[in-house]
Amino acid sequence: MGTLYIVATPIGNLEDMTFRAVRILMEVDFVLAEDTRVAKKLLDHFNVKKPIVSYWQHNQLKRLPEIIEALRSRKKIALTTDAGTPAISDPGAFLVDGIYKALGNQVKIEAVPGPSAVTTALSIAGFPAEKFLFLGFPPSKRKRNKFFSEVAKYPETVVFYESPHRLIKSLNDLAKVLVKSQDRSVVVCKELTKQFEYIFRGVTADVLKQLQEVKVKGEFVVVVGPKNTNKRH
Repeated sequence: MGTLYIVATPIGNLEDMTFRAVRILMEVDFVLAEDTRVAKKLLDHFNVKKPIVSYWQHNQLKRLPEIIEALRSRKKIALTTDAGTPAISDPGAFLVDGIYKALGNQVKIEAVPGPSAVTTALSIAGFPAEKFLFLGFPPSKRKRNKFFSEVAKYPETVVFYESPHRLIKSLNDLAKVLVKSQDRSVVVCKELTKQFEYIFRGVTADVLKQLQEVKVKGEFVVVVGPKNTNKRH
């Protein structure tokens, strides 16, 4: 039986790639990637010459039996994501679950840990992280009210991702549900580990004012502090 490696890759700074991740990518038979173009740039940078196979949300059902058969044939496979740790807010969890259901404990699945936008944001937010809720991306249309109500109700730290073109709207929606919790601080992380990384801190209204002074471009992670945040600091 083969092995599936869950390989974390940099979220922006290529210097964050681990030695082990590079070695594993050099040893596998092929690499599964969300965007083959992104994966090729990464592999080229580290001089890794391996076949890259597309695996993402819209072909995961088709790819699953092919990957299972490859593992039965003793292939070594690396699963990557565009940035960060696979199976967190991407199709990787579907793959791991499907492989276990098909092959059981015969198959070997190994984590090759490394960068994650979730833990990176938490590490610099300054909020308690013994308990936290990660919610991925807010829904684009329906269920948005439910999403932000869930954020407001959860008493501990909350983390979610947002795209640049929806960030301001999401922060405004967040401000509405936090109107009774003015003590909850928010940290918005822009372009983590990249050249133009910037961290915005304060209550939601303050962060919105800060964002008016910059171009809202890049990738964002939003961290909402627990209730009574300001009283703890």
